[in-house]
Amino acid sequence: MRIVDIREIAVPLEGAVANAVVNFSEHTVSLVAVITDVVRNGRPVIGIGFNSIGRFAQSGIIQTRMIPRLRAAAPASLLAEGGRQFDAAKVLASILRNEKPGGHGDRAGAAAAIELAIWDLNAKLADEPAYATIARAFGRTPQATPVEVYTGGGYYYAAGTGQSLHDEFQAYRDMGFESFKMKIGGAPLAEDMRRVEEALKVAGGPARLMVDANGRFDLATAQAYARELKPLGLRWFEEIGDPLDYQLNREAIEAYGGPVATGENLFSAIDTLNLVRFGGMRPGLDIFQMDAGLSYGLTEYARMIDILEAHGFDRRQAVPHGGHLINLHMVVGLGLGACEAYPGVFQPFGGYSSACEIRHAKVRPSEAPGFGLEQKQELAPLIRELTR
Repeated sequence: MRIVDIREIAVPLEGAVANAVVNFSEHTVSLVAVITDVVRNGRPVIGIGFNSIGRFAQSGIIQTRMIPRLRAAAPASLLAEGGRQFDAAKVLASILRNEKPGGHGDRAGAAAAIELAIWDLNAKLADEPAYATIARAFGRTPQATPVEVYTGGGYYYAAGTGQSLHDEFQAYRDMGFESFKMKIGGAPLAEDMRRVEEALKVAGGPARLMVDANGRFDLATAQAYARELKPLGLRWFEEIGDPLDYQLNREAIEAYGGPVATGENLFSAIDTLNLVRFGGMRPGLDIFQMDAGLSYGLTEYARMIDILEAHGFDRRQAVPHGGHLINLHMVVGLGLGACEAYPGVFQPFGGYSSACEIRHAKVRPSEAPGFGLEQKQELAPLIRELTR
């Protein structure tokens, strides 16, 4: 068994929405196919993966550095014991050959796109959904237990567009969602607080609403928002300041008191360790949002979970950023806390397929082999284009 081809295309994200820091209309995602010589039903078995939503495709790194290394690797060196599956950690080591430690930027997402395709591939080789393959790989019993899901959204709408925060959240509620996240920091504090009050009316209570500053605030601004938000008792206050400013995170936690969430822009296990050591995060309360699609894939992400548990945190405090099918399977397979979903934006990657029913604010992955990406109507044509 061997890999015979690796392909990548950059796919634009659909939807001109913005948070406090970036406009997503220029963003792209790397979609990767890993093609093997295993043939079933007249077609090769192919693993599909992508990096994550909210940054850019890494076509140059993937095509000029990582794919050549994978092609040059001895086929047997990439296989797991027994030779019936590929070893994702060995594949990751192969594509990172000759890379220096540190500098966890676009390289981390490039590697993740390939590494995650290996997990999809292994699940297809086993003819099972990816959550089962993931659970078994990490010593867990596969269970298709529905998990909590909340919507990422709450964007800024220009006057005269005919759209509003209220309308957006009401549409999500009509889809079966019961918890909602909104953006702050892109307007003056008074305007943002008006928007929070508007969102609370639809959400039905503070325990169902989260706010996300996308790393925008300096300490003084964070403290000003903390004073206004603290009495509301929101579910969490997300990405308060620069993701690597652990002191700011700690001081903001002290000012706010309530639950905070961060970690989506940390791309390595050592960054996670530093957050745990210096960021003021509290066991049983705060939320870790690291995203395997941005951080070398599931192999590295599992190391992050190990770090959390070694420092007294519960893995249910891990709620990955991303809002897509790959992370849904990870949450189910690893027994994490909840899933994000992007039902209205970031197509063709955001949200889930129609085979994943959302009921009473919970979602269950389908039983399709792999991550079930081919079942997603918006994504299926691109997968066909990449693999024909």
